[in-house]
Amino acid sequence: MKPTPPGGADPFTRYQTFVAGLLAFLQFAVILDFMIMSPLGAVIMPSLDISPRQFGLVVSAYAFSAGLSGLLTAGIADRFDRKKLLLFFYSGFVLATLWCGVATTYPMLLAARVVTGIFGGVIGSIVMAIAADLFAPHLRGRVMGVIQTAFAASQVLGLPVGLYLSNHWDWRAPFVAMAILGATGGIVIAWRMKPVADHLALPQEHSAAMHLLHTVTDRRYLLAFATTALLTTGGFMLMPFSSAFLVNNLGISLSHLPTIYLVTGACTIFAGPIIGKATDAWGKLPVYLVGSAITITMVLIYTHLGAVPIAVVILVNVLMFIGIFSRMIPFQALVSLVPEPSKRGAFNAINAAMQQLAGGLASLVAGHIVSFGADGKLQHFPAVGYIVVSSTLIAVGMVWRVQRGIQVRDAVVQVTRASA
Repeated sequence: MKPTPPGGADPFTRYQTFVAGLLAFLQFAVILDFMIMSPLGAVIMPSLDISPRQFGLVVSAYAFSAGLSGLLTAGIADRFDRKKLLLFFYSGFVLATLWCGVATTYPMLLAARVVTGIFGGVIGSIVMAIAADLFAPHLRGRVMGVIQTAFAASQVLGLPVGLYLSNHWDWRAPFVAMAILGATGGIVIAWRMKPVADHLALPQEHSAAMHLLHTVTDRRYLLAFATTALLTTGGFMLMPFSSAFLVNNLGISLSHLPTIYLVTGACTIFAGPIIGKATDAWGKLPVYLVGSAITITMVLIYTHLGAVPIAVVILVNVLMFIGIFSRMIPFQALVSLVPEPSKRGAFNAINAAMQQLAGGLASLVAGHIVSFGADGKLQHFPAVGYIVVSSTLIAVGMVWRVQRGIQVRDAVVQVTRASA
């Protein structure tokens, strides 16, 4: 847990650099698949004649199915080469994304999002397990920083292109494009990525059910699971309705949405690696605390915006995403230290499941809080902001407890080794 001094971190090997980029691409594909629903919401709702509550169900259906899939696969997550497991779920994810691109009705889209969640929800946990397997603890802040740049890249590249395709064809075109791009990534994984199977040499439990049970009931893990669930609420409550808020409340035209996402992403894409280096250099908790303070401030400002120039909207978005990054990256680096290698796959699968289930619930709750008024504006959006701020404050104490638990465990291990 001792921070690495500035400039004292080991460089990535050539293969580690390749893997970090590949994992970032996978996160890009999964994040974009979820994030694209937010800006397309303003188009999908009138196109399919659905309400905010129904759209919230579309978003949460992905999350709930992803969470259930994570729980069901946790028992076997450490029994296979992680590369093979990744290829299986990634292939299903690409095909399900293509299904979203051919959906013509609300029930068809809802079903497609369920299937997409079943496969896509597990990919993030496999990515995190591979990152922890291939990168030492003192490098994880940087690798998490690289992986999380996928979020910014989805804004710089994915969302503007997706909105462009949607504006020039219809809302289904971005999903078809994502499926084609995703298939290309799958070929690279199969061709260039080495097996990730060192964990198979460690002692394994014979029963998959018992492996799941022992992981999900381990006291050391429960706090991490609960913290992850709480940290998820912000994005799932705010993002699905952000485009509707910008268009209907702030008067931003649909044609300007790509510009907002492009400029915001271009400004924040550099934040991930910088925050990752700061995490390794100065410690995970200090960086997380700074990120929480920025997030709270900017969420309150964002959810209370009125009719303001587009430059102000972009500035607020940039600062809010920097705050979000400064929470996500150090927490991911911190939580990667919690499980032992033999349970890393199961832990990450359950952790991702908690993230998706909590996100689905948050999206569903937000869909019941907000509504369209007679003037067409989105109502009660500030209430969502207050909930996000409250969860952020509670999460600060929980993250401190996670770090404290790791410190105590490491101290016990050192004493045990010294006395052996």
